Amino acid sequence: MALSDPDGILASPLTIIERIDESRDIEAITDIVSRNHVKQIIIGLPRSMDGSLGRQAEKVAAFTQRLRGHTEVPVEFRDERLTTVSAKRLIQPLDTKKARKKGRYDAPAAALILQGYLDEIR
Repeated sequence: MALSDPDGILASPLTIIERIDESRDIEAITDIVSRNHVKQIIIGLPRSMDGSLGRQAEKVAAFTQRLRGHTEVPVEFRDERLTTVSAKRLIQPLDTKKARKKGRYDAPAAALILQGYLDEIR
């Protein structure tokens, strides 16, 4: 997950929510949304390189639909193609064993997705 500053200018990595089960995952997200007074939720949609929606994108869309039932905050999708690759390139010089673990680029990738959204709406 990532959050922006209150003025919506700069996105920063926040945390990684380790998947446990859907109800706890939704609870973790809505708790962060509530504590941080989030006004918009941006979710990365994992499109295929040709732009089509594959199996993982369908899972994300289904989860997002259920999340929408637990929050009044608007939810919007953003293409997340190559964001993990970009996050790895940004972090590579600082790479450590901890960062190499699976999923350690997820929060920086989320910040890249959010920053793209923030840049678009300005």
